[in-house]
Order: sequence, then structure tokens, then C-alpha cells
Amino acid sequence: MAGRISDRDIAAIREKVRIEDVVGDYVQLRRAGADSMKGLCPFHDEKSPSFHVRPNHGHFHCFGCGEGGDVYAFVQKIEHVSFVEAVELLADRVNYTVTYTGASTTNVQRDRGSRSRLLAVNAAAQEFYAQALASDEAAEARKYLTERNFDAAAAAQFGCGFAPSGWDTLTKHLLRKGFEFKELEAAGLSREGKRGPMDRFHRRLLWPIRVSSGETIGFGARRLFDDDQNQAKYVNTPETVLYKKSQVLFGLDRAKRDIAKGHQAVVVEGYTDVMAMHLAGVTTAVASCGTAFGEQHLSMLRRLMMDDNFFRGELIYVFDGDAAGQAAAVKAFEGEQNLSGQSFVAVAPDGMDPCDLRLRSGDGAVRDLVARRTPLFEFVIRSALAEHDLDSAEAEWPRCGAACRWRPGSKTRRCATNTPGSWPAGSAGTTSRR
Repeated sequence: MAGRISDRDIAAIREKVRIEDVVGDYVQLRRAGADSMKGLCPFHDEKSPSFHVRPNHGHFHCFGCGEGGDVYAFVQKIEHVSFVEAVELLADRVNYTVTYTGASTTNVQRDRGSRSRLLAVNAAAQEFYAQALASDEAAEARKYLTERNFDAAAAAQFGCGFAPSGWDTLTKHLLRKGFEFKELEAAGLSREGKRGPMDRFHRRLLWPIRVSSGETIGFGARRLFDDDQNQAKYVNTPETVLYKKSQVLFGLDRAKRDIAKGHQAVVVEGYTDVMAMHLAGVTTAVASCGTAFGEQHLSMLRRLMMDDNFFRGELIYVFDGDAAGQAAAVKAFEGEQNLSGQSFVAVAPDGMDPCDLRLRSGDGAVRDLVARRTPLFEFVIRSALAEHDLDSAEAEWPRCGAACRWRPGSKTRRCATNTPGSWPAGSAGTTSRR
């Protein structure tokens, strides 16, 4: 063990850290009187904000679920870490050097909380991969980006990198920097192979996956070479202490402030789509990583958008215009019961994704795609009706029922009626915004 963190350090870090800034990485807060800010609680689902932060006192409290405490308690709860790890995370945030009592100084850094060490090793790996993107071996990765109209500046902006072909190139590099193999393994960067420790990623284009505060917690890797024995087009860091794919969105670190400011989020399907959106000026775009967009992702965006009964958030899904994209829209519609605001769909022509659209038609076309969005319920209903004979509407009605569970203007989104031949009020006649 590294020993005990001194009470003096704990107090000093608490004094330096602004609790509203820490909470603001997860929750959109607004003023609610003297020494009070409020937002949607990150610890339980709610539609009216009952979560309060008192900056001058350095405390938070939710009147809905009862959670409360100081900034350390918030970090412990939101990040699922120990008290020591919470102190270390906040110390890193304000560049404060922690001292330990009852420990050898040579072991302090090595024995620091595991989460801090995993963040450090991921940061070192991201730096290594980014430098490798300039190597001769990475020519194919640079070509992939260039063909999609992403230059070196764009690659640097999103932290793109390249995993070399060597068996253990990254592993050896990180070991030389003082990390231990167990830390590399715990971070999902290395694994034990038949010939010893080996890198997890080889000969792939990489994107760092970051939490909203900007720390790298994992990577997404794209297949480039036909002789790559791993046939999967994309592979991601496995689930780790840091990386939980159901709890992270690619691009959120760059998009969060504009999402909060505009009460709007755009959900796309891939890394290059996020890049294309941001470079085209749609700076609220995010994407899920290695999994479908789910309830926890939606909750994250609701908190940032301040999607409550007063401020209505606007969620825009951008899907490919093929059958899979339509299926994704229906699935998204079925999970929309907790959104107070309205959801929309934007589908590019000819089955293109945002990256393809930007490449063919430019930045303006990407912005227009989002501007011409269609209400999600309308898109789902029209898609369902397109599959059936309207001359036999009564016979087909039960099969279209899933598309009619939401009534425009209804907070509960319950089915307005199940009577054959009767549409929910306002849905059939809604005019498209395209």
C-alpha cells in the first residue's frame, strides 16, 4: 500500500476544486437562487430537476433520491471508485501533488489508486499511437483518412493513431515508461499470448475513446489490411474498470458544452461520422462505441441537455438510409419513453452516412441533413405503413401498433388508442420538416 493521504492534502484539494465544475462534467446545471444550482440527478431517473449543488458550501444533495455529500462523495458515486481514488482523480484535475504518510516514496506512484494508473497508461498509449500514425508503416491508415477528407489537423483533433505490426511494440514501450504488465492488461492494452505479453491491437487505425472530461479510457480500432487475421471491421477495448461501452459516447468530450448550450444532441453510428459532423459544423454529434445506443446513453444526454419538463431536449438520430437504419430507428423509438422533449431522424440520400455525404456534397450538405430532420414517430409510422397495403388497414393495424405508442404532446407517451382504424391524435397528419 502507498500509505495514507494526509488530511492536509484532502482539505487542500477540496478547497482547490470547484464542485460545480466537477458535477458539470456530468450534469447540466442552471442557477436556482443564491448559492444554488440545479439539474437532473445522475443517480436516478427524473423529469423535473431535484438535484442541487451549493458551490459556496461545496456540497450536493438530491431531494429525489437522497444522495448527497461533498465533491469526493460525488466522484466516488459517479465513477464507482474508492475514496483514495476519488482524491487522486481530483488531485490530477488541479495538478496537485499528493503526499502519503507511512509509505516509501519509491512506491507511492506505483501503488496509487488503480483508476489513476489506468488513466495514465491509456494516456501514454494514446500518445504512442498518435506518433505512430506518422510512420511509414501507417501509410494505409493515413490514406484511409485522406480518402474521407480528413487531413492531419483533423486526425490530431480527434487523437487518431496507428497500432504497429510488432508483436509487443506498445507493451515494451509502456513497460520502459515504468508501467507494469498487470496495468497494461487491466487497461485492455496488452494480453498474455503464447509467446508472452503481446499488444491487443495490431496494424489498425485507432480512435481514443474519452470520457466527458477528456481522459482516454479505451480505443476503437478499424481494420485496414486484407490479410488481417481478425476479420472484424471494428474492435474495441474490452470492458475494463474504466471502459464500460454502455456508459460512454465517442465525441462527448468535444460535444458536451454545445449539447448543453443548445439542448440538442445528434447521434450517429461511427467514428468517422462524428468527425465529419464536427468538421462540418454540427458540433453536438456523438456515437456509441461497440454497442447499440441504449438507455444509459440516453440518460447521459438528457442530463447534459437539461431535458426536463421546462427545457425540452432535442435528440436527432442520423441513420443510414437502408433497412438496417430503419430498424435502428424503430429500436430507438421503442426506448424513447424517458425523453421529455422530441426525437428526430435524419436520413441521408442514397443510403449514405454523414462521412460519405460530406465527401460527396460538402459540409453544407451535412448541416442541411440535420436541419431537415423528421420527427421520429412520423418516420417510424411512415416506414411501417410503407410495408403494408393501405387498402387493408384494419387487418394490418395490429402490426403497426408499435409505431403508435406515442402521442405528440403527451408527456407519458402512452398509446392514445388501440382501436383499429383510429390513429393517435395528430400523428397521421403531421407535416414532415424535410
